[in-house]
Amino acid sequence: MASLRAFLTITAWLCAFVGSVPYMHGAEAEESYPVHPDSQPQSGVPQGKVITGRLKESQQFPGTERDYWIYVPHQFDGKTPAALMVFQDGSSFVAPEGAYRTTTVFDNLIHRGDMPITIGLFISPGMVPPTQENAQPRLNRSFEYDSMDDRYATFLLQEVLPFVESQHGLQINADPNLRGICGSSSGGICAFSVAWHRPDQFRRVLTTVGTYVGLRGGHEFSTLVRKTEPKPLRVFLQDGSNDVNNFGGDWWMANQAMLRSLRFSGYEVEHAWGDGGHNPKHGGAILPDALRWLWKDHATSPVKTHPETNQNDLSRFFPEQTKGDHGGWELVSQGHEWAEGMALTDDGTLYFTDVPGSKLYRISPQGEQKLLVPDTGNANGIALGPDGRIYAACSGAQQIRAWDPHSLAMETIVDGTTSNDIVVRQDGTIYYTDPRAGKVWMVRPKSHQRVEVDVMDDCNGIGMSADQSQLFVAHFSGRFIYTYQIAPDGSLRYKQPFFHLELPVNTLNGHLDGMCSTEEGWLVATSELGVQVLDPIGRSHLILPMPIGAQRACYARFGGPGRQYLYVANVDRIWRRKSAMVGAQPWSTPVKPPVPKL
Repeated sequence: MASLRAFLTITAWLCAFVGSVPYMHGAEAEESYPVHPDSQPQSGVPQGKVITGRLKESQQFPGTERDYWIYVPHQFDGKTPAALMVFQDGSSFVAPEGAYRTTTVFDNLIHRGDMPITIGLFISPGMVPPTQENAQPRLNRSFEYDSMDDRYATFLLQEVLPFVESQHGLQINADPNLRGICGSSSGGICAFSVAWHRPDQFRRVLTTVGTYVGLRGGHEFSTLVRKTEPKPLRVFLQDGSNDVNNFGGDWWMANQAMLRSLRFSGYEVEHAWGDGGHNPKHGGAILPDALRWLWKDHATSPVKTHPETNQNDLSRFFPEQTKGDHGGWELVSQGHEWAEGMALTDDGTLYFTDVPGSKLYRISPQGEQKLLVPDTGNANGIALGPDGRIYAACSGAQQIRAWDPHSLAMETIVDGTTSNDIVVRQDGTIYYTDPRAGKVWMVRPKSHQRVEVDVMDDCNGIGMSADQSQLFVAHFSGRFIYTYQIAPDGSLRYKQPFFHLELPVNTLNGHLDGMCSTEEGWLVATSELGVQVLDPIGRSHLILPMPIGAQRACYARFGGPGRQYLYVANVDRIWRRKSAMVGAQPWSTPVKPPVPKL
């Protein structure tokens, strides 16, 4: 096992810096930097201690084992919680004579007050030991580091940190402003990904020769940074012009793209560019200055977002971008089994369904919630009609129903049909999706004749353009919302996969669901990534993640004063936020949007 552990440590170092480089660039071979004064022991500076250990169990990464090292600063008294900084590929960062000499840098910067009293956690990537002598271990590094989901963040937060605190009696500050994370190469993109998914836990990020390329989707980060509502992060990037250029992408260009994206979106970002290659030399040389910048004003100025420098101009969509504990989101209702269908009047009255509970609720403009219908037949999507009634897709009862919101008198519009979501046009024409049958249906006004208007597997959310000339249908498991022109007889024609939504990089399932339109011709759609705002020609401009810990967004509607409040249901809760956009009501007078810009 000792030889296996040595093999793992060496392999991790090689993977971190030269594993994917097919040859050594000339500039890289000659690359040399002087040792920074703050990377050398200094007289009168007390030294922290390093604890070593090994993790042998994991829920997130079953079967893996890994080494870890903990730097405990001399100033840590064991009583006051310390700041934290986590390093991936821990062996290369913790080595006292390596390129980074991180513990010595910590000693000097903490002593001088350039960073808080900080515990350093240095952790290796996981490895599944072989079961026989002639077999290789399974090296988990790329899976853990290059994947862009939140699995590794969950691993750190739910497994590693609780273990470290309990096993070694350490107290770590829970304030995300006092938590940083660092890595090199794939460990670098891993560090960014952890903070990206959990800015409530980590807000200071340092990456050297970061792998923001197409190994497991990392090349999409530069796009997601531009489109996603900014998060409170401070980021330092380092790279060199002779970094790797291979099948996965161009590291040098990818790091520059990340810098430009972070700047575009108003992040606090700094960088150090050189002419070096894919190695720790330059990163080690600038580590003291990078950490000094990363932790600047840590006691007086917490990391925050900077909407005033965001070039995406989010104020054109949402004027209030930070508010309370949930960003711009305000909690409206909670505690439901599966809240989904919503309909709103202009005075702010909200009607919504709890699908498994088979209930229809009303929330008044003053926030008073009342159960209106105790058994809806498992109504899912709902929509207001031009007659003021609430139309509902009641899949459990296999009916399309309509309720008078005042008398609660109910009429069965269509019988013997499964359904999911529904929209009603100003002339009384009903359209609804039927995922179980894989069909989209039209119901004619007055006669209530049901007509099949399209066949579409996994059809789900449904909406309509502001001018009521186009119908939109979401493909739940894909990434496209389809658009149709509504013919004079109400039938559909000219179907196209028109609206292109962004997906989480580690899944092809977009979970595209309920949607609504604006009078300006924009579409607001729910998805696995959150709420996406798309322009009239089908492009996603903005992604609004739901509050951290909330479930996926599944329904969106405009309503309230001026129809400028966006309401979003996400399973057990309903949220809202003030919008600069004006919602269009399909059941009301059609509105002609302005000519879209290309």
